[in-house]
Amino acid sequence: MANLLYVDNSNVWIEGMHVSAVEKGLAPDVWAAAQNKICDYDWQLDFGKLFGFAGGDASEVKKAMLFGSRPPKNDSLWVAAERKGFEVVVYDRNKAGKEKKIDTDIVACMMEDSYEILVIGEDEITLVSGDADYVPAIEKLKRRGIAVNVVFWDHAARELKEVASKFVSLNEYLWLVTR
Repeated sequence: MANLLYVDNSNVWIEGMHVSAVEKGLAPDVWAAAQNKICDYDWQLDFGKLFGFAGGDASEVKKAMLFGSRPPKNDSLWVAAERKGFEVVVYDRNKAGKEKKIDTDIVACMMEDSYEILVIGEDEITLVSGDADYVPAIEKLKRRGIAVNVVFWDHAARELKEVASKFVSLNEYLWLVTR
């Protein structure tokens, strides 16, 4: 069985900073951390550890994609992710500084890959994101007999947790995916 891994970098990183802030006692809970923009800015996501945790052994990963926004020119973030096995897809932010195109490209790639490289009954998809925007795509993939696992923090959208073939919380593994 092979895995196709799709990661929304900003989503897992920003929410991870909230979870870490709660763990360090900077906020009473993740909802307060998010609402009050309380983050542990020292927390860093380790791409290699995330790849291994969410995707499994590298030999079992048929494809691994990491999606995010363009960092400053002197930032080596995406180079580090590529060294750990990810194909990196980067988009510019819009004029208001908002991230655009990420969720729709993840969905488009999951759907395209489900027809072009995934073997139904043998392979599975793992999504690392917590947005309910992915629910319709997961429902369609599951109707075709494709297992879609979601790996994210406990506060992922309820509908996303419910539709996933399996939901794995990163909260108890915060230390494992920390650099």
